[in-house]
Amino acid sequence: MTILVTGATGRVGSQVVEQLLKRHADVRVLVRDPSKADFPEQVEVVQGEMLDIDSLRRAFKGVSSFFLLNAVAADEFTQALLALNIARESGVERVVYLSVLHADRFVNVPHFAVKSGAERMIEQMGFSATILRPAYFIDNEVMVKDAMFDYGVYPMPIGGKGIAMVDARDIAEVAAIELVRRDRAPGKLALETINLVGPDTLTGSDIAAIWTEVLGRPVNYGGDDPSGFEQTVANFMPKWMAYEMRLMAERYVSDGMIPEAGDVERLTRILGRDLHSYRDFATRLAGAI
Repeated sequence: MTILVTGATGRVGSQVVEQLLKRHADVRVLVRDPSKADFPEQVEVVQGEMLDIDSLRRAFKGVSSFFLLNAVAADEFTQALLALNIARESGVERVVYLSVLHADRFVNVPHFAVKSGAERMIEQMGFSATILRPAYFIDNEVMVKDAMFDYGVYPMPIGGKGIAMVDARDIAEVAAIELVRRDRAPGKLALETINLVGPDTLTGSDIAAIWTEVLGRPVNYGGDDPSGFEQTVANFMPKWMAYEMRLMAERYVSDGMIPEAGDVERLTRILGRDLHSYRDFATRLAGAI
């Protein structure tokens, strides 16, 4: 049985492919540019994109399960709904969908609202699905490393309530485990939602303290005002996306992104190991300087 992976060349998708191969799954990927698809030879590559109906139909032909990852984009919702409809048209009913933690609560943030809508469609369309809801990715912190390394400031406005940032490696491994579990099940499994979080819930000040220790020099938290953060990220992403990141940061400050009771323990059981921590990430990134 073949498992289709979308978003396969990104940070999470590429690791999902790797984890699936470790579990001896037959893997197909949908990619825009096959020349940039650096996968082992046993991975079947289909050229196309999420808005190309013909390539979606080719990608889903003969597939038994799929991993649906839609990157933040202006047409993200359309991409998700097209993929779900073509999957159903193709007789594919088993899916693992990468959503976001608090998708149903942070609905003023566009990509949260999109993922909440896609979750509803998955449920209403009757898929055998696992909804993965990751917290903010630890790996995204690479975007702000220069501010910490060069200026001694942790600039991400995440507030004082705390965020349980999650490592992309943990996301990918749980996704692969769920894909294989659903793909190899003798019948249709019930819809399930899994919160993907890190082992520690950290505030802005907590993270600055970790970097101070790891770098051996003071790193200060830049504060809760998201306006400067929006201006900074607008230098390397579209302004609409930078504003969306600001809206997300405002919800971090007001609400936090805190695990539910038992989330960490559940993930530890699924993975059979400890979760990767923020301190581990900071140490690795600092060592790469």
